[in-house]
Amino acid sequence: MGLIGTVGLVVHPLRRCTPAVETINRWAAARGVTVLGLSGEVDTMGCAVEPVDADALAERTDVMISLGGDGTMLRALRLGYPRRVPVLGVNLGRLGFLAEVDVPELPEAVQAIDENRFAVESRSGVVSTMDGEETVSFNDIVLARIPGNRGMTAIQVYVEGHPFVRYSADAVVVATPTGSTAYSFSAGGPIVSPRAEGMLVVPVAPHSAFNRALFLSSGEKLRLDVLPSSGELAIEADGRVIRHAHPGTVVDIAMLPDAARVIRLGRTTFYQRAQRRLRLPSPLETD
Repeated sequence: MGLIGTVGLVVHPLRRCTPAVETINRWAAARGVTVLGLSGEVDTMGCAVEPVDADALAERTDVMISLGGDGTMLRALRLGYPRRVPVLGVNLGRLGFLAEVDVPELPEAVQAIDENRFAVESRSGVVSTMDGEETVSFNDIVLARIPGNRGMTAIQVYVEGHPFVRYSADAVVVATPTGSTAYSFSAGGPIVSPRAEGMLVVPVAPHSAFNRALFLSSGEKLRLDVLPSSGELAIEADGRVIRHAHPGTVVDIAMLPDAARVIRLGRTTFYQRAQRRLRLPSPLETD
Protein backbone atom coordinates (compact mmCIF):
# COMPACT_ATOMS: atom_id res chain seq x y z
CA MET A 1 0.00 0.00 0.00
CA GLY A 2 1.22 3.48 -0.86
CA LEU A 3 0.30 6.96 0.27
CA ILE A 4 -3.45 6.52 -0.32
CA GLY A 5 -5.59 4.34 1.94
CA THR A 6 -9.05 5.58 0.95
CA VAL A 7 -10.32 7.40 -2.14
CA GLY A 8 -13.58 9.34 -2.26
CA LEU A 9 -15.44 9.71 -5.57
CA VAL A 10 -17.62 12.68 -6.54
CA VAL A 11 -19.35 12.04 -9.86
CA HIS A 12 -21.33 14.12 -12.34
CA PRO A 13 -24.99 13.06 -12.15
CA LEU A 14 -25.55 13.04 -15.92
CA ARG A 15 -22.25 12.10 -17.53
CA ARG A 16 -21.13 8.50 -18.08
CA CYS A 17 -18.69 7.92 -15.23
CA THR A 18 -18.65 4.10 -15.11
CA PRO A 19 -15.47 3.55 -17.22
CA ALA A 20 -13.51 5.98 -15.03
CA VAL A 21 -14.88 4.41 -11.84
CA GLU A 22 -13.93 0.93 -13.11
CA THR A 23 -10.39 2.17 -13.80
CA ILE A 24 -10.13 3.49 -10.24
CA ASN A 25 -11.57 0.26 -8.83
CA ARG A 26 -9.05 -1.94 -10.69
CA TRP A 27 -6.18 0.15 -9.40
CA ALA A 28 -7.64 0.23 -5.87
CA ALA A 29 -8.16 -3.55 -5.75
CA ALA A 30 -4.54 -4.14 -6.74
CA ARG A 31 -3.28 -1.73 -4.07
CA GLY A 32 -5.65 -2.54 -1.21
CA VAL A 33 -7.27 0.89 -1.38
CA THR A 34 -10.86 1.49 -0.22
CA VAL A 35 -13.12 3.44 -2.60
CA LEU A 36 -16.04 5.47 -1.23
CA GLY A 37 -18.82 7.33 -3.02
CA LEU A 38 -21.91 9.29 -2.09
CA SER A 39 -25.06 7.27 -1.53
CA GLY A 40 -27.44 7.86 -4.41
CA GLU A 41 -24.59 8.59 -6.84
CA VAL A 42 -22.74 5.26 -6.89
CA ASP A 43 -25.49 2.84 -5.83
CA THR A 44 -26.53 2.08 -9.40
CA MET A 45 -23.07 1.83 -10.98
CA GLY A 46 -22.57 -1.83 -10.23
CA CYS A 47 -19.01 -1.17 -9.09
CA ALA A 48 -17.21 -2.02 -5.86
CA VAL A 49 -17.71 1.42 -4.32
CA GLU A 50 -18.85 1.74 -0.72
CA PRO A 51 -21.78 4.21 -0.48
CA VAL A 52 -21.49 6.70 2.39
CA ASP A 53 -22.99 10.05 3.36
CA ALA A 54 -21.27 13.40 2.81
CA ASP A 55 -19.82 13.61 6.33
CA ALA A 56 -18.25 10.16 6.13
CA LEU A 57 -16.84 10.92 2.68
CA ALA A 58 -15.07 14.02 3.99
CA GLU A 59 -13.90 12.33 7.19
CA ARG A 60 -12.54 9.06 5.80
CA THR A 61 -10.89 9.93 2.50
CA ASP A 62 -7.23 10.72 1.90
CA VAL A 63 -7.91 12.00 -1.61
CA MET A 64 -11.06 12.88 -3.51
CA ILE A 65 -11.43 12.32 -7.24
CA SER A 66 -13.90 14.50 -9.09
CA LEU A 67 -15.34 12.92 -12.24
CA GLY A 68 -17.06 15.57 -14.37
CA GLY A 69 -16.39 19.23 -15.05
CA ASP A 70 -15.68 22.34 -13.03
CA GLY A 71 -19.11 22.19 -11.35
CA THR A 72 -18.41 18.69 -10.05
CA MET A 73 -14.96 19.82 -8.95
CA LEU A 74 -16.45 22.71 -6.96
CA ARG A 75 -18.83 20.28 -5.26
CA ALA A 76 -15.88 18.05 -4.34
CA LEU A 77 -14.04 21.04 -2.88
CA ARG A 78 -17.09 21.88 -0.76
CA LEU A 79 -17.39 18.29 0.44
CA GLY A 80 -13.69 18.15 1.33
CA TYR A 81 -13.61 21.60 2.93
CA PRO A 82 -13.84 20.52 6.62
CA ARG A 83 -10.54 18.62 6.38
CA ARG A 84 -9.13 20.37 3.29
CA VAL A 85 -9.02 17.01 1.47
CA PRO A 86 -6.92 17.24 -1.72
CA VAL A 87 -9.02 16.85 -4.89
CA LEU A 88 -7.96 15.50 -8.29
CA GLY A 89 -10.14 16.74 -11.14
CA VAL A 90 -10.82 14.31 -14.00
CA ASN A 91 -12.40 15.87 -17.04
CA LEU A 92 -15.38 14.02 -18.55
CA GLY A 93 -16.60 16.71 -20.90
CA ARG A 94 -15.42 20.06 -22.11
CA LEU A 95 -12.04 21.17 -20.86
CA GLY A 96 -12.38 23.03 -17.58
CA PHE A 97 -10.06 25.28 -15.62
CA LEU A 98 -9.88 23.01 -12.58
CA ALA A 99 -9.58 19.49 -14.02
CA GLU A 100 -6.03 18.13 -14.13
CA VAL A 101 -6.34 15.01 -16.34
CA ASP A 102 -8.58 13.34 -18.91
CA VAL A 103 -9.86 9.78 -18.46
CA PRO A 104 -7.06 8.08 -20.50
CA GLU A 105 -4.51 9.64 -18.13
CA LEU A 106 -6.32 8.48 -14.99
CA PRO A 107 -4.35 5.23 -14.29
CA GLU A 108 -1.04 7.06 -14.42
CA ALA A 109 -2.44 9.92 -12.34
CA VAL A 110 -3.62 7.76 -9.41
CA GLN A 111 -0.33 5.87 -9.48
CA ALA A 112 1.60 9.15 -9.30
CA ILE A 113 -0.49 10.30 -6.34
CA ASP A 114 -0.01 6.99 -4.54
CA GLU A 115 3.74 7.36 -5.01
CA ASN A 116 3.71 10.98 -3.79
CA ARG A 117 4.65 12.39 -7.20
CA PHE A 118 2.30 15.35 -7.15
CA ALA A 119 1.91 18.89 -5.81
CA VAL A 120 -0.97 20.41 -3.89
CA GLU A 121 -2.18 23.83 -4.98
CA SER A 122 -3.93 25.88 -2.29
CA ARG A 123 -7.11 27.71 -3.29
CA SER A 124 -8.83 30.46 -1.35
CA GLY A 125 -12.56 30.76 -0.81
CA VAL A 126 -14.95 33.41 0.39
CA VAL A 127 -17.17 33.13 3.44
CA SER A 128 -20.40 35.13 3.32
CA THR A 129 -22.45 35.82 6.43
CA MET A 130 -26.15 36.72 6.46
CA ASP A 131 -28.21 36.85 9.65
CA GLY A 132 -25.48 34.89 11.42
CA GLU A 133 -25.48 32.07 8.85
CA GLU A 134 -22.18 31.39 7.06
CA THR A 135 -21.70 29.98 3.54
CA VAL A 136 -18.35 29.06 2.00
CA SER A 137 -17.89 29.45 -1.77
CA PHE A 138 -14.91 28.62 -3.96
CA ASN A 139 -15.90 30.43 -7.16
CA ASP A 140 -18.17 33.27 -6.16
CA ILE A 141 -21.08 34.69 -4.22
CA VAL A 142 -23.60 36.53 -6.43
CA LEU A 143 -26.46 38.90 -5.69
CA ALA A 144 -28.68 38.87 -8.77
CA ARG A 145 -32.03 40.29 -9.78
CA ILE A 146 -34.77 37.71 -10.19
CA PRO A 147 -36.09 37.60 -13.78
CA GLY A 148 -39.64 38.92 -13.96
CA ASN A 149 -39.34 40.92 -10.74
CA ARG A 150 -39.21 44.69 -10.77
CA GLY A 151 -36.08 46.54 -9.78
CA MET A 152 -32.38 46.18 -10.37
CA THR A 153 -29.68 44.88 -8.06
CA ALA A 154 -28.93 48.04 -6.10
CA ILE A 155 -26.00 47.58 -3.71
CA GLN A 156 -23.98 49.82 -1.42
CA VAL A 157 -20.43 48.51 -1.15
CA TYR A 158 -18.55 48.98 2.13
CA VAL A 159 -14.83 48.26 2.44
CA GLU A 160 -13.39 47.99 5.95
CA GLY A 161 -16.63 49.45 7.32
CA HIS A 162 -16.56 52.55 5.12
CA PRO A 163 -19.00 53.20 2.22
CA PHE A 164 -17.14 53.19 -1.08
CA VAL A 165 -19.45 52.89 -4.09
CA ARG A 166 -23.00 52.05 -5.13
CA TYR A 167 -23.75 49.65 -7.94
CA SER A 168 -26.99 49.40 -9.89
CA ALA A 169 -26.75 46.36 -12.14
CA ASP A 170 -28.29 43.05 -13.14
CA ALA A 171 -26.05 41.39 -10.55
CA VAL A 172 -22.99 41.94 -8.38
CA VAL A 173 -20.40 39.15 -8.30
CA VAL A 174 -17.84 38.67 -5.54
CA ALA A 175 -15.32 36.19 -6.92
CA THR A 176 -12.25 34.38 -5.69
CA PRO A 177 -9.19 34.20 -7.97
CA THR A 178 -10.44 30.69 -8.90
CA GLY A 179 -13.81 32.19 -9.83
CA SER A 180 -12.25 34.96 -11.91
CA THR A 181 -12.58 32.71 -14.98
CA ALA A 182 -16.28 32.01 -14.35
CA TYR A 183 -19.22 34.45 -14.02
CA SER A 184 -16.88 37.33 -13.18
CA PHE A 185 -15.01 36.83 -16.46
CA SER A 186 -18.22 36.75 -18.52
CA ALA A 187 -19.15 40.10 -16.91
CA GLY A 188 -15.88 41.67 -18.08
CA GLY A 189 -13.73 41.00 -15.04
CA PRO A 190 -10.01 40.18 -15.32
CA ILE A 191 -8.36 36.77 -15.18
CA VAL A 192 -6.58 36.50 -11.83
CA SER A 193 -3.86 34.03 -10.95
CA PRO A 194 -5.10 31.34 -8.52
CA ARG A 195 -2.01 32.10 -6.45
CA ALA A 196 -3.28 35.61 -5.74
CA GLU A 197 -5.09 36.28 -2.48
CA GLY A 198 -8.03 38.65 -2.62
CA MET A 199 -11.58 39.16 -3.84
CA LEU A 200 -13.00 40.60 -7.05
CA VAL A 201 -16.19 42.67 -6.95
CA VAL A 202 -17.70 42.89 -10.44
CA PRO A 203 -21.00 44.47 -11.53
CA VAL A 204 -22.93 42.62 -14.26
CA ALA A 205 -24.53 44.87 -16.91
CA PRO A 206 -24.16 47.94 -14.68
CA HIS A 207 -26.57 50.86 -14.96
CA SER A 208 -24.62 53.13 -12.61
CA ALA A 209 -22.05 55.76 -13.52
CA PHE A 210 -19.28 53.77 -11.83
CA ASN A 211 -19.06 50.46 -13.67
CA ARG A 212 -15.58 49.21 -12.80
CA ALA A 213 -14.55 46.11 -10.88
CA LEU A 214 -12.74 46.24 -7.54
CA PHE A 215 -10.00 43.95 -6.24
CA LEU A 216 -9.67 43.77 -2.47
CA SER A 217 -6.70 42.37 -0.59
CA SER A 218 -6.96 39.21 1.47
CA GLY A 219 -7.42 40.94 4.83
CA GLU A 220 -10.00 43.54 3.82
CA LYS A 221 -13.60 43.09 4.93
CA LEU A 222 -16.38 43.59 2.42
CA ARG A 223 -20.03 44.39 3.15
CA LEU A 224 -22.88 44.57 0.67
CA ASP A 225 -26.07 46.37 1.70
CA VAL A 226 -29.20 45.87 -0.44
CA LEU A 227 -30.58 49.37 -0.95
CA PRO A 228 -34.26 50.46 -0.71
CA SER A 229 -34.33 50.96 -4.51
CA SER A 230 -33.36 47.32 -5.13
CA GLY A 231 -35.72 44.60 -6.23
CA GLU A 232 -35.86 41.21 -4.58
CA LEU A 233 -32.61 39.33 -5.23
CA ALA A 234 -31.39 35.76 -5.43
CA ILE A 235 -28.16 35.04 -3.57
CA GLU A 236 -26.08 32.35 -5.26
CA ALA A 237 -23.04 30.52 -3.93
CA ASP A 238 -21.04 28.75 -6.67
CA GLY A 239 -24.14 28.85 -8.88
CA ARG A 240 -26.55 27.47 -6.24
CA VAL A 241 -29.36 29.68 -5.00
CA ILE A 242 -29.00 29.64 -1.21
CA ARG A 243 -31.60 32.26 -0.27
CA HIS A 244 -33.40 35.42 -1.38
CA ALA A 245 -32.55 38.96 -0.31
CA HIS A 246 -34.62 42.13 -0.13
CA PRO A 247 -33.96 45.81 0.67
CA GLY A 248 -32.25 46.00 4.04
CA THR A 249 -30.39 42.67 3.70
CA VAL A 250 -26.73 42.90 4.71
CA VAL A 251 -24.12 40.45 3.43
CA ASP A 252 -20.67 40.41 5.06
CA ILE A 253 -17.95 38.75 2.98
CA ALA A 254 -14.35 37.89 3.80
CA MET A 255 -11.65 35.91 2.07
CA LEU A 256 -10.91 32.43 3.43
CA PRO A 257 -7.25 31.51 2.80
CA ASP A 258 -6.27 27.89 2.09
CA ALA A 259 -9.92 26.83 1.94
CA ALA A 260 -9.31 24.05 -0.59
CA ARG A 261 -6.51 21.97 -2.06
CA VAL A 262 -6.24 20.91 -5.68
CA ILE A 263 -3.91 18.14 -6.87
CA ARG A 264 -1.54 19.07 -9.67
CA LEU A 265 0.73 16.67 -11.55
CA GLY A 266 2.76 19.35 -13.30
CA ARG A 267 1.42 18.60 -16.80
CA THR A 268 -0.09 22.02 -17.53
CA THR A 269 -0.02 25.47 -16.00
CA PHE A 270 -3.05 27.58 -15.12
CA TYR A 271 -2.31 29.80 -18.10
CA GLN A 272 -2.09 26.87 -20.51
CA ARG A 273 -5.46 25.61 -19.28
CA ALA A 274 -6.92 29.11 -19.59
CA GLN A 275 -5.47 29.50 -23.08
CA ARG A 276 -7.05 26.23 -24.24
CA ARG A 277 -10.38 26.81 -22.47
CA LEU A 278 -10.73 30.34 -23.86
CA ARG A 279 -9.40 29.28 -27.27
CA LEU A 280 -6.73 31.96 -27.23
CA PRO A 281 -4.29 31.73 -30.14
CA SER A 282 -0.78 30.64 -29.32
CA PRO A 283 2.16 32.82 -30.49
CA LEU A 284 2.88 30.30 -33.26
CA GLU A 285 -0.68 30.65 -34.57
CA THR A 286 -0.46 34.44 -34.79
CA ASP A 287 2.82 34.64 -36.71
